[in-house]
Amino acid sequence: MAKQKIVEIVKKIVLPVTQEAGLELVDINYIKEGGSWYLRIFIDKDGGVGVEDCRQVSMDIDKLLDEKDPISQAYYLEVSSPGIERPLKKLEDYDRFAGNLVLINTYEPYGGKKKFSGRITGTRGKDVVIEEDGKDLTLPFEQISSARLKVEI
Repeated sequence: MAKQKIVEIVKKIVLPVTQEAGLELVDINYIKEGGSWYLRIFIDKDGGVGVEDCRQVSMDIDKLLDEKDPISQAYYLEVSSPGIERPLKKLEDYDRFAGNLVLINTYEPYGGKKKFSGRITGTRGKDVVIEEDGKDLTLPFEQISSARLKVEI
């Protein structure tokens, strides 16, 4: 089964668990590293998640994954915080983290480039607005291939 299909199936299983625990499901990765497969689930909440949040969600998810068995090969389950440079996956993330620095990559070039760094202003319809070099820059959300918060030093 394709990795993306596995991620979609796991998301349907995991989302109710995280919602019930008052947590945000930030991202799911299913990846092969070395000779082993890893299912990584990233969770968050206002104020950040702790070890106990990760432990409890891991136990709950592990039981469900064992019951539903959506992944045929052996894998390691990891549940953690997305970290300080968390990915921005949903359009709403850009309003939530307005005022923070961000690194954005796009599928198509805009103004001759595909990598942008600036401060998030928010959203305008289905577009993301950042301030880069003192100018507002509007990027269509569907054209963003990846984005993550950038630590301010």
